[in-house]
Amino acid sequence: MSIEWKGVYPALTTKFTNSDELDLPLFEKNLNAQLSAGVKGIILGGTLGEASVLSTAEKETLVKFAIEKVNGKVPVIINIAEGSTKEALLQAEYAKAWGAQGLMILPPMRYKTDHRETVTYFTTIANSTDLPIMIYNNPVDYKTEVTLDMFEEITACKNFQAIKESTRDVTNVTRLKNRFGDRIKILCGVDTLAMEELCLGADGWVAGLVCAFPAETVAIYKLVKAGKIAEAIKIYRWFMPLLELDIHPKLVQYIKLAEKQAGIGSEEVRAPRLALVGEERERVLKVIDDGIATRPILNF
Repeated sequence: MSIEWKGVYPALTTKFTNSDELDLPLFEKNLNAQLSAGVKGIILGGTLGEASVLSTAEKETLVKFAIEKVNGKVPVIINIAEGSTKEALLQAEYAKAWGAQGLMILPPMRYKTDHRETVTYFTTIANSTDLPIMIYNNPVDYKTEVTLDMFEEITACKNFQAIKESTRDVTNVTRLKNRFGDRIKILCGVDTLAMEELCLGADGWVAGLVCAFPAETVAIYKLVKAGKIAEAIKIYRWFMPLLELDIHPKLVQYIKLAEKQAGIGSEEVRAPRLALVGEERERVLKVIDDGIATRPILNF
């Protein structure tokens, strides 16, 4: 399946039971809500997916289950976030064997690579597979910035097709467009900057709060691309207090609580993460419940 790299791509959470097993029925419920809202692809095994605490067998189960349930409607993409090139190559091999249609790849974890090392890492993985690749550029959280000059070298790999733009610098969208035109698709990876980056020409949105509010997320994307900016702004302003939950270190717990309140998820997380308690939970819950209580009526 080819990937267009346009539209909304939810970074799905991994659902767990209270006995710490994969909750596939609840995962399917959320997945169906995403598909009904009109997302254009799904991403598994990212930060929101708690990939660092999933076994390889669990990743395989999730990918194969998602592919079965999606049934060809949208591509299923799996994230690679590893500390070694050897392990990243193995994960890319697994992804292909499991039937994933694309890869999202972070720079190496734990070690901050220089220019040559970063380019070599990405090109080595890209040259090992024919799967389409989106590079996740998030120097704020993961410390290694993939620069425009690095991207220039990586474009030699034809299956490098897209960037998840999470530098927090909206002008980077314009720099990328000026340098590469349509050669590389740009997907905003920061919920609180999504409308700004879409207005500047970003092609898509890798979203977090979409996990709880899929219809509203897709509505903003569609309205911006249809030039209905005032209508999009109205929804975006309502959404902002919720979108800010995506830029906190506990984004997994916050977004899972939002999924629960929206009726398409649960609060269950895997240790060392713990579910929210006390004042913190009440504070976040108020933001979520206030948003649900004033949820806009969508007219399309």
